Amino acid sequence: MLNGLRQDRILNEAVESADPLRLMSLFGITGQTAMRHVATAHPERTAELPR
Repeated sequence: MLNGLRQDRILNEAVESADPLRLMSLFGITGQTAMRHVATAHPERTAELPR
């Protein structure tokens, strides 16, 4: 339950800011995890990123 709440909070912050550095700082997550949350929250912004 707590893990789900944390994931929801991270995703909510990603929707509001779309700033992976902010997510990393606030939640202590890796860059890869932060980018995954930003991509989920804003797929239109990350569609242009090279893979």
